[in-house]
Amino acid sequence: MNFKSLTKKAAVLTFSTAILVGAGGPKIFAQQTTSGDYKQDYGFSHITRADMLKIPGQQNSDQFKAPQFDASKIKNLSTAKGYDQFGHLIDLDVWDSWPLQNADGTAANYHGYHIVFALAGDPKRGWDTFIYMFYQKIGDTSVDSWKNAGRVFKDSDKFASNDPILKNQAEEWSGSATLTSDGKVRLFYTDRDSWAPESGHYGKQTLTTAQVNVSQPDAATLKVDGVEDFKSIFDGDGKKYQTALQGFEASDPNTNTWDNHTLRDPHYVEDNGHKYLVFEANTGTEDGYQGEESLSNKSYYGGSNVFFQAEKAKLVQGSKKSSAELANGALGIIELNNDYTLKKVMNPLIASNTVTDEIERANIFKMNNKWYLFTDSRGSKMTIDGIGGNDVYMLGYVADSINGPYKPLNGSGLVLRMGLDPKDLTWTYSHFAVPQKEGNNVVITSYMTNRGFYTDHHSTFAPSFLLNIKGSKTSVVPNSILEQGQLTINE
Repeated sequence: MNFKSLTKKAAVLTFSTAILVGAGGPKIFAQQTTSGDYKQDYGFSHITRADMLKIPGQQNSDQFKAPQFDASKIKNLSTAKGYDQFGHLIDLDVWDSWPLQNADGTAANYHGYHIVFALAGDPKRGWDTFIYMFYQKIGDTSVDSWKNAGRVFKDSDKFASNDPILKNQAEEWSGSATLTSDGKVRLFYTDRDSWAPESGHYGKQTLTTAQVNVSQPDAATLKVDGVEDFKSIFDGDGKKYQTALQGFEASDPNTNTWDNHTLRDPHYVEDNGHKYLVFEANTGTEDGYQGEESLSNKSYYGGSNVFFQAEKAKLVQGSKKSSAELANGALGIIELNNDYTLKKVMNPLIASNTVTDEIERANIFKMNNKWYLFTDSRGSKMTIDGIGGNDVYMLGYVADSINGPYKPLNGSGLVLRMGLDPKDLTWTYSHFAVPQKEGNNVVITSYMTNRGFYTDHHSTFAPSFLLNIKGSKTSVVPNSILEQGQLTINE
């Protein structure tokens, strides 16, 4: 079945004119109205076009600027070494990373160490993406104090689990990790399937988990001693969250139209004894799917009816129409059983229909009795005027409960903006907020330098910095640059 066809309805078109006042003065558009216009929020929050259009006017403020870093002081992660396909020891790129966290999101103390899991691989092979474990003695902050325990999984682990999805794993993508109440390390990550378009699998993504067994053979060393309870959790249900097959069927190679299907970046969180994963996804057929019909939903636009009609007309008549039709990014949530299997598929926390297909690095925690939800996104994937291809954002939302409704921080959702050329050595991405044990500041981590751009500089931990959060407002703390990869400020 072609699920894209489910979103189309016959509509009678009429035209009038509308005036939209914005940057550069008033603009007049032929205003398309249809009998198919509707307003449906499906019971959860949305990243609206009205809010996103505020961002170009905000993003140059120091409040939102990711700090500028001194390229001469940036170091490769010296212990980030592995083996290439020929068995030669090489220096690795290291990009997306996440700390071992307590259930409240703070950085965990594992026998006196901070642990960070990170994606790493051969700089010369862009598809070489696997999870490594790094650790640092608590109290040390220098980038040179990070040690490498090596790859978490052996190549044979995916077969030993007898999991029908895992056996086709080609890469390991981002996730999260929690220190359980009994002192175990529980990892969540994304299983990226092999490329097999003939069967409808083109890199299918599955939320996956394992217990990572860590030992301490001496006072200065942590070691990965294998994994157990290695299993798939969730790969979409089609109704609330799009499946890989639906994304495949919505793509059309004849017109070079490709649906950017996502189901990744599982972030573990607990609330009142319940276990949850919050993750990046796309909406399914029952909660605001993609397609031409989505352009007529007022809930995706926000603002007044005049704004809706004018913005819709501009979108329908413009070059971003086809991208907007496929844009149905979401930050989803599922509840887990105590054994980390799927218990309940829940409504998304927030979605970005017509705005972008990709809102990454889901990150959520409770602070001062408010729930804060963050995500990373790229301007190059957005359909919003005034946002450029080099713009990289961290967006944020706040709610009184974990299920929302979520309201945009700072009036638009903008928390951080990084606008460097991707070839810049100090270019950063995958910004991740680590709450602290006290105070209103969180530590922002990220990675620096794109993969394979330099022979002498590899992707590495970027210098961390502080973000202040007060209610529905955030701001980058001036002069708060920390060491590369630093997780805490109060230990």
